[in-house]
Amino acid sequence: MAYLAGCMEKKSKWSRAWRIVKRTFLVLFIAQFLYIILLKWVDPPITLTQLFSWISGDGLARDYVRYDEMSYNAKLAVIASEDQIFPDHSGFDWKSIEKAMNYNKKKPGRIHGVRGASTISQQVAKNVFLWQGRDWVRKGLEVYFTKMIEWIWGKQRILEVYLNVIEMGRGVFGVEAAAQKYFGKPAISLNRREGAMIAACLPNPKVFTIKPAHPHVVVRSGQIMRQMSNLEGDPDVQRIIQIAKPTVVKKKAV
Repeated sequence: MAYLAGCMEKKSKWSRAWRIVKRTFLVLFIAQFLYIILLKWVDPPITLTQLFSWISGDGLARDYVRYDEMSYNAKLAVIASEDQIFPDHSGFDWKSIEKAMNYNKKKPGRIHGVRGASTISQQVAKNVFLWQGRDWVRKGLEVYFTKMIEWIWGKQRILEVYLNVIEMGRGVFGVEAAAQKYFGKPAISLNRREGAMIAACLPNPKVFTIKPAHPHVVVRSGQIMRQMSNLEGDPDVQRIIQIAKPTVVKKKAV
């Protein structure tokens, strides 16, 4: 009897512990879901990458701005540089991912892999919700958050957050901080060359400096400007980078 009572007590403890785990998981799941929804309209207070930059001594310069306060040229430049099929995919560019994996197997240890392996949506998911790294747990969570922001935020909001939180130099986060630091102007005033130079630094902004201009930035920015010209006529790209203008209803003359 004592043995049975002990087994029942252990089973009861495990049952209570399992209920606590399930409730905790449910609370965390609901909390992160509500946080994703909130960020559709509210800017992220801070990211782990920004926090680490501040703690490590690199500094934290940032100034979030609205989508209509960002240069048309900066939006076009990062799409041309980082994710040319951004308007068309649902979060992932599978062909580029496969190509990057094959490239990295052949040439390990390079500063950066094939361009476009990680979409803008994936970079936002990683930078806003997760930590830097290549472990499988983070990769799995990246897939989840990428799909969620694609469904909930939409392309314009994803691009807006990207241009606000991505690192664009040592301790420099977002297009407004980058525009002020490198060109002494607000983000909305960036011209094509300046937007392309900022986009050119993104693979490794701590190495590929804008001021002074790293050789990679000089060469790559010219390539980006040519890609911008090729993409600019795409109606799907225009739909994302342009700000919708309100429809003016004209009154009929009486």
